[in-house]
Amino acid sequence: MGKHFESYLKNIEEISPAIVQNIRTTVDSLFPEYIETFSFRDHITGLLLGNVQSGKTSQVLGIISAAADEGFEIFVFLTTDNTYLHEQTFRRALSSLDTFMVCGEDDELRFIENKMRKPVILVLKKNTKVLQRWKNNLAASKFCEGRSIFIIDDEGDAASLNTKVNQKDQSAINRHLESIKKQANSSIYLQVTATPQSLLLQSIKSAWRPAFVQYFPPGQGYLGGDFFYRDPPADCIRLTPENELDDLRNEDIHITEGLRLSLLTFLVTGAHILLSKSGKACNFLVHPSVRIADHTHVANKLGQYLNEMLIAVSENKMEDYLIESWEDLKKTNPNIISFPEIHDFIKDILNEQKIKHIVMNSTGSNITDFSSGLSIIVGGNSLGRGVTFPALQTVYYCRTAKSPQADTFWQHCRMFGYDRIPELMRIFLPPSLFKLFTELNSGNRALLAQVSSRSLDDVSLLYPPGIKPTRANVLDKNILDVIVGGVNYFPAFPKRKDVELLDEILKDYSGTDKHEITLNSLLQLLEKFDTEIKYDWSCKAFINCIRALRATHAENKAILIIRRNRSISKGTGTLLSPDDRALGDSIKKYPVLTLYRINGEKEKNWDGMPLWIPNIKLPLGKNFYKADA
Repeated sequence: MGKHFESYLKNIEEISPAIVQNIRTTVDSLFPEYIETFSFRDHITGLLLGNVQSGKTSQVLGIISAAADEGFEIFVFLTTDNTYLHEQTFRRALSSLDTFMVCGEDDELRFIENKMRKPVILVLKKNTKVLQRWKNNLAASKFCEGRSIFIIDDEGDAASLNTKVNQKDQSAINRHLESIKKQANSSIYLQVTATPQSLLLQSIKSAWRPAFVQYFPPGQGYLGGDFFYRDPPADCIRLTPENELDDLRNEDIHITEGLRLSLLTFLVTGAHILLSKSGKACNFLVHPSVRIADHTHVANKLGQYLNEMLIAVSENKMEDYLIESWEDLKKTNPNIISFPEIHDFIKDILNEQKIKHIVMNSTGSNITDFSSGLSIIVGGNSLGRGVTFPALQTVYYCRTAKSPQADTFWQHCRMFGYDRIPELMRIFLPPSLFKLFTELNSGNRALLAQVSSRSLDDVSLLYPPGIKPTRANVLDKNILDVIVGGVNYFPAFPKRKDVELLDEILKDYSGTDKHEITLNSLLQLLEKFDTEIKYDWSCKAFINCIRALRATHAENKAILIIRRNRSISKGTGTLLSPDDRALGDSIKKYPVLTLYRINGEKEKNWDGMPLWIPNIKLPLGKNFYKADA
C-alpha cells in the first residue's frame, strides 16, 4: 500500500491501535479481487457487510485511503440524514485523512480551489437538497471528466433505495445518487451496513443490488447477537411480564416491576464501574415503544421513582431498594464492589442529582455526549440506526410491533459493541421479544454463512412468519419470491431426469415407511430434479433454502417419504394422496421430501416412460425470501 493508506494507519494507531490489524485484513481481502482489478470503465456496486456497532467507519476510511493509492481521486462518503452523525463522520475523516482534501456540505469553495491537487472526499448527508446541490457542483467543476468516482454509502440500505419501485417511478434521493454516479465515466458504489436484507432482495438487474460482498468480522471483545440472543437464554437476559407496556401506560401504577429492577440494576452497575475505575461512564437505554407519549410517560415514572429513592435515603431505607439487584449482579461478577460501598455511592449521587435523564426522539433532547457519568436514555426510533451509545450496560425493552421488520429491529440492538463489561450486562425484555431477537439472530447467522461461502445470487433470507425482512416499498413485488414453511411444493411439469440413478440411490428405502436423512442427503437428492418450464418449480431455490436452514445450525435432519408405482395424470394440479399429505403435514419441525415414482403412461399425458417427481415441504414456522429476477 502507498502513502495515503500508511498515513491513515499511523493516525489511527495513535487513537486505537487494536483496530489497525483489522483494517489491514479488510483491505487485504477486498482489494486484490475487486479494487485492484477495477477496469475504470464500468459502474459496479459492492457491499461491505459488518455487524451492528462493530467499527465500520474505521474500516471505510481505511478503504478510502487505500483506494486513493490505487488511483481514485474523488470520493463521496454518504451518511444518514442526521446532523450529529454527519458532523461526527466529517470530524473523523478530517482528523485521520490528512493527505486528503476533506470537504463538508458547505465547502464548495475549498473543493474548487483544491483543483484536484489532493484526493477529495465529500462527506454528505443523504438529503435531497444536499445531494442535488453537490450533483450540480460536481457537474460544474468538470473534475469527474476522465476520472472514476468512489462512493461509500454508510447504512446503504437506508434512504438510498428507490421507494417508488412499485409505482414505476424513482424517489428523489435514489435519483440524485444515480446522477452523481453518472457524473463520472466509471464508479465503485460501496454499500456499508449490518442489515443488508433490502439490498440482497433487489432485482438481479438492479444497479443497487451488490455484485460482490466483503464481510469483515468484529474485533476482539465485541458483544453481538450470539452473546445476547441464544437458546437457552444468556446469563444477561432478564424476562419481564409480556403486558408490561400496558401497565406502564396505566396512571394508577407507580412503576412496573421490570422497569424498577432494570433501573436499580443500572444504578448498582454504574456505581461499581465508577468506584472500581473500570470505566468513566455507565448508560441505561429504555425503549418502551415508538410512541412519543410513552417516552415522556416512562421518563416521568423513572424520575418519580428516583425521587422516592431520595426520600428513602433520608430515612435510611435505601438498602431495601438495592440489595436484590446487587445480589443478582454478584452471580455473574463475583468481584463486584461491596454492597455498603455501592449503597453509599448511590446515596451520594442521588443527593447530588448527578444522574442525567435524556429523552431522545423526534421532539426530544439533542444531548449526545454519554462518555462520562451515569445517563438514562429513553426513546424510540431515534435510538436505532447509526446512534452509538458508549458504556451501555443495561437495556429495558417492552416495544412490540404487529409486523416487525428484521432489518429495523436488528438495528435497534444498541447493546452490541466493544466497550461493554460482559459480566455486568443486563437486558430486560418480554418473552415474545426475546424469542423474536433470537430468531433474528438465527436468520442473521444464516445470512452471514451464505454470503461468506457462495454467490449472492444463491442467498435466501430465512425468517419466521410475521417477520418481514425489510420495508415493502423498496422491494419490487413482481420479482420477490417467498417460499413458506409448511406448504407443499411440487413441479407441475417435471423433467424426466436421472431415473435409473434415483432408482439405485433409493432402492434400500421402503415405500411404506418414512425415513430420517441428513440435510446433505436431502440436498443431493434435490439436485437430481428439474422442470420443463423455468418458473414452474425452482430446484435451485429449494436447494438454497435448505442451505440457509443448515447455516442456522438447525438439527441435521430431514424426512424422506418414498412411493412407487403411482399412476397420476400430468397437469392435474395435485400430486400427493390424502394419506401422504396428512403424513407430511404431521411433521412440522423438519423438511419433508416426498418422492413419487410415476409410471408415466401415455394415456395419462406422459411420454410412456417412468419418472420421479419431488414434493418438498419446508419446516413450519420458516419463511424464505429471495429476489428472482
